[in-house]
Amino acid sequence: QVQLVESGGGLVQAGGSLRLSCAASGSIFSINTMAWYRQAPGKERELVAAISSGGSTHYAHAAEGRFIISRDNAKNTLYLQMNSLQPEDTAMYFCLVIEGSSLYENDYWGQGTQVTVST
Repeated sequence: QVQLVESGGGLVQAGGSLRLSCAASGSIFSINTMAWYRQAPGKERELVAAISSGGSTHYAHAAEGRFIISRDNAKNTLYLQMNSLQPEDTAMYFCLVIEGSSLYENDYWGQGTQVTVST
């Protein structure tokens, strides 16, 4: 089992910044892709950004140019630097960690951290 602990959410004014963290611990063979998703009230969960074990990144259109995803493989920790936040970024943010080997993969979700952007 892998445990994920998220932190860094909070209330910020429009134009401000936040940095989310997601630390993985437990029985980890190898962490492959890591990603951030978000879910606003009444909406489906959507991908924000993803990063491979080699550092390749992918961003949703809404995150491009404002958010930066990164990871520290030595610490098994995922980050999301969010800049120029807007009210439409208000959501619960979840980290996803895909752990495994060539024989199996397990998906693990964090408990979520609330991000609220005020006008």
